[in-house]
Amino acid sequence: MPLLRRWLPVVVWAAVIFTFSTSLFSHDQTSAIVLPLLGFLFPNARPEELRAMHAAVRKLAHFSEYLVLSVLLYRALRAGRRWELRTAAVALGLAGLYAITDEVHQVFVPGRTAAALDCLIDFSGAAAGQGLVAAARRAPRV
Repeated sequence: MPLLRRWLPVVVWAAVIFTFSTSLFSHDQTSAIVLPLLGFLFPNARPEELRAMHAAVRKLAHFSEYLVLSVLLYRALRAGRRWELRTAAVALGLAGLYAITDEVHQVFVPGRTAAALDCLIDFSGAAAGQGLVAAARRAPRV
């Protein structure tokens, strides 16, 4: 049971990321929802500014998805209560590998493309996740 409790969130979150990589979340699909919302929030923004904000939202989603995955991987891998560099490195490596497979998956999805920049953003999110884990583990308890 402890093994399932540790790894189930990782598997579920990986499935969420996989779903975000389908044509349901392609640029065209998300722009139909995000652009009108951004237009409502920023009524004076020019169309090119709204498109740039949409692109930023999509890249922030990449970063955030892998930040969460990385934290969940660390949680599943950790052996004790102390923060461990080795565990953080393995979690980061696994998140990076999943980012690569996610981009390869997108090659085969209509309306999606693979981008090395997205892998870099994903890896940066995963690294930020490990930074947060390390900070939380090393912070004094109050």
